[in-house]
This record gives sequence, C-alpha cells and structure tokens, in this order.
Amino acid sequence: MGKKKVISEESLNEMVLPSENDVLGIAVKMLGYDRLLVKCQDGHERLCRIRGKMKRRVWIRQGDVVLVSPWDFQSDKRGDIFWRYKRSQAELLRRKGYLTI
Repeated sequence: MGKKKVISEESLNEMVLPSENDVLGIAVKMLGYDRLLVKCQDGHERLCRIRGKMKRRVWIRQGDVVLVSPWDFQSDKRGDIFWRYKRSQAELLRRKGYLTI
C-alpha cells in the first residue's frame, strides 16, 4: 500500500461541460438520503437524486454547482445529478458565461 495522492482543487483539469440535454444548477436544500432540491438554469426547481456512482465518492453541499440530467418522464420536476463542479471550476464556468444563476 502506498500513500494516496492528494490533489488540490486548483490542479484539476478534467471538467465536464453541459451537453444539449443537461442543465447547470445550484444545490439549494439537502433532503436526505441521496436527494437534493436544485435550482436549475432553465428556471425550474428540480428534485434530484445523486447518481449511484457518485454517492460515496463525491460529497455535495448546499451552494455547490452541479450538472443535472432531467428525467424523460418528468423533465421539469425531477432529474439526476451526475457531476459536481469544484469552486475553481464553477468560477471558470461563470467567467465563460455558462453559469448565469
């Protein structure tokens, strides 16, 4: 076993940009288990769940910028969170004009 490599937020280069079906949003309220209330850029507040792959690897707090994939069935009310942006990445999104909330 070796030491775990510590990566600071400033040195992360990998960043997922929203595609045509995805929406940027800000986590407004934690609802328990794996659900959050997210205010999305398209004006909807969605009840979103954290994707299973992210549940124990990525911790999401209130105020974090997340990438939401709306459901096909209830697209204006529900969605899945599949990416959380670090603080430096969120600032970069704001500067480039992706995030306008």
